[in-house]
Amino acid sequence: MRSHQLLIAIIAVALPLGVWSNPTPTGGAIRSRGIGCGIIQNLDSLKNLTAPFTSTGHNTDGTYPTFPDLVYEVRIAAIDNLSPIEFDYNEHVKRYIDIYSIERREQVSQMLGLAQLYFPLFDELLDKYQLPLELKYLAVVESALNPLAVSTSGAVGLWQFKINTGRMFDLEVNSYIDERMDPEKSTEAACLYLKYLYRIFNDWHLVMAAYNAGPGVVRNAIFRSGGETNFWKLLNHLPEAAQNYVPAFVAAAYIMQHAHEHNIVSAMPTAQYMETDTVVVTKTVTLQAIAQHTNIPVDYLRFLNPKYRRGVVPENDKGNSIRLPISEVQNYLEHEQDILGSTPSHMTFHDILAKAGSTENRVRTIHIVQPGDYLHKIAVRYNCTIDDINIWNSNMSPDLAIGQQITLWVDKQTYDLIQLPTVGF
Repeated sequence: MRSHQLLIAIIAVALPLGVWSNPTPTGGAIRSRGIGCGIIQNLDSLKNLTAPFTSTGHNTDGTYPTFPDLVYEVRIAAIDNLSPIEFDYNEHVKRYIDIYSIERREQVSQMLGLAQLYFPLFDELLDKYQLPLELKYLAVVESALNPLAVSTSGAVGLWQFKINTGRMFDLEVNSYIDERMDPEKSTEAACLYLKYLYRIFNDWHLVMAAYNAGPGVVRNAIFRSGGETNFWKLLNHLPEAAQNYVPAFVAAAYIMQHAHEHNIVSAMPTAQYMETDTVVVTKTVTLQAIAQHTNIPVDYLRFLNPKYRRGVVPENDKGNSIRLPISEVQNYLEHEQDILGSTPSHMTFHDILAKAGSTENRVRTIHIVQPGDYLHKIAVRYNCTIDDINIWNSNMSPDLAIGQQITLWVDKQTYDLIQLPTVGF
């Protein structure tokens, strides 16, 4: 046996015994520096995503273990041995492991729960296209497994397609339907795109960089470097977003497979992938109408059917599918005529005025008045109206003062967007 194989064997025995663990109280989290903000944006988008879970995960004993570099190296080498994708360990990867295992443990718990819903689907389609199954961890980096994720650049869904890239793979986008948010169709499109990129680069690290930044950007980086095709040597020739992408991918694969060793417990998903099914409708129906006639909360319906961007399933002679928990399919069928008979309501000006100031399904935030701010500008930014603002802030003068705090209640998507910095990944 070669010396490094003997060392791996010794460490493999030691790891389950916790020999290398260095438990640290969660209050002592070290903040990583020099990290691209895209992964943080994606993780932040999970904060208001509560519908898919029946319970949140937790830290088993209030501490998080940290390990010597050699332990991380051995664990990642074990992943590498079972994949055609190269899994390397270095300081770039370590920075992202720290984010997942120390700073964003709650979000990792949520991702572990979401993985129970989506990973069976990803595995099925990756296998169909004969792609490495480890590519499912790309969605962890792309969207933190949030099907409702929307980036500042307009990329949406689990696989973060922009509108023109989505149309390359026949993903339908209109005012009512956005198939970039359809888990099955977007995963199929991602498989086709990854297969196409591999035909160009024949290297999975370059494929990942190209998935993030575009194939033209990676080709130009190769030419500028004098023909270098090793991702780690090409690093400084790539934009920051692409530089961070492969290290984040390796770290995501690591934490999703080794969360238990870091005392991170999965949040419990409301339903597994195999515990959902679809019904097909040809008439217009709203998710709100389904919620009113079944035991399914409307937020959970939106989570299961993110492609219906306005909560409306439009009329379609060929039929549109609606995903439901299997336990509620019979209930839906028993009430189908009542559901389909519900006419989608159209709110008038007077209806909107009567509902001004509502806080239902909204998140509270504070806006600090900046130079040049005025009420219409603030209302546009926070997706509300002046009437809303005046009710939320009674007796407020229309003459705003710089530094003044204004209470606002925003929908969850707007809340996620206003948390995002304006820079990229």
